[in-house]
Amino acid sequence: MTDWHSDEYAQAQDAADPLSALREEFLVPRHQGRDMAYFCGNSLGLQPRAARSHVEEVLQKWATEAVEGHFTGRAQWMDYHALVRAPLAEVVGAEASEVVAMNSLTANLHLMLVSFYRPTRERPAILMEAGAFPSDRYALESQVRFHGFDPATDLIELAPDAADGTISMAAIERVFAEHGHRIALACWPGVQYRTGQAFDLAEFTRLGHAAGAIVGFDCAHAAGNLPLALHDSGADFAVWCHYKYLNSGPGAVAGCFVHARHARTDRPRFAGWWGHVAETRFRMGPEFVPTPGADGWQLSNPPILGLAPLRGSLEVFQRAGMHALRERSKRLTAYLERLIHQRLDDVLAIVTPADPDSRGAQLSLRVAGGRERGRGLFEYLAADGVLGDWREPDVIRISPAPSYNTHADILRFVRAVEAWRGAGA
Repeated sequence: MTDWHSDEYAQAQDAADPLSALREEFLVPRHQGRDMAYFCGNSLGLQPRAARSHVEEVLQKWATEAVEGHFTGRAQWMDYHALVRAPLAEVVGAEASEVVAMNSLTANLHLMLVSFYRPTRERPAILMEAGAFPSDRYALESQVRFHGFDPATDLIELAPDAADGTISMAAIERVFAEHGHRIALACWPGVQYRTGQAFDLAEFTRLGHAAGAIVGFDCAHAAGNLPLALHDSGADFAVWCHYKYLNSGPGAVAGCFVHARHARTDRPRFAGWWGHVAETRFRMGPEFVPTPGADGWQLSNPPILGLAPLRGSLEVFQRAGMHALRERSKRLTAYLERLIHQRLDDVLAIVTPADPDSRGAQLSLRVAGGRERGRGLFEYLAADGVLGDWREPDVIRISPAPSYNTHADILRFVRAVEAWRGAGA
């Protein structure tokens, strides 16, 4: 009989997986003389070793070439954002012209809403999930108000219909059937941040478009976590950050997708100099001529030092391949799930869907006994060098990132929970 709980099993699984070697390409924080068991990649991914060399390359170029660094060498700053375009498109399943790295996630969401949320008196509403990440709700509510409508009636928040706090596709279908005639835009998560539920983007888009709505996605917890197919999904736009699963550093430059059918749209937008076509940008003319594709939504010249770490991270993704990383992620998450069910069912309840296709790397866990007991466990784990994250009111999120987490990390988490339980907590 296989002993899932043994060091030998965990070590054998890691030794048999060639992607385990990717861990060496990241800097794992230390705690009391050994590596942390770091499960917080859904909040801030670990630093790729390559990030430093790319940042130092920019600093050296600045030191020795100053303004001429915009125009010299392969990594010239004038086209620096183009260096991440193709690998980023691979990660999110898009055509290269459909993606751009720019700004921050919520700034990008607002820019997309300027162009794609065009409410009318007959169709004023935005559909979103109840319990969304606050920044999304703030942005969407403020846009409804900006256009002169009332969020109390025109911001439709679909509540979970399952006992574990997840939302079924049937519920989504019902809300479009009931309110579709009023919905101007639906903004939905690729992965819900608190529960870890992953959604079928293509089916959601089909339902939204059938109702006459524009469809956009916040892929903050999906990009770099799941093999997305944004182009094939038919979504009108998507936004995401790069500091979680894409390991590009705190406050990293974010990402944006605009479907190719909108490449030459006449929709209104907030324009900036860097969105103007490159061929005539430096003529400094008064008329804005947008670059076709996602680049046309850029405002200012790219933050080169901010983009440099993203280059280092995407090199890892290109070598490993998103689909291979996803398969490893499924194995790690299934191992975590199995050990929880076998050994910790009296302590932890998994609220993330059991279907591997309806979740990514994250399992969201509720601790038996309520919030205070849950906080006690979370703080105990952190003091032991096992770091997940806490989301109010009562969820501990544990996310085994396939780039650097291991079966041994997962076993360490399980044993730490067992020790806390054994101490009479």
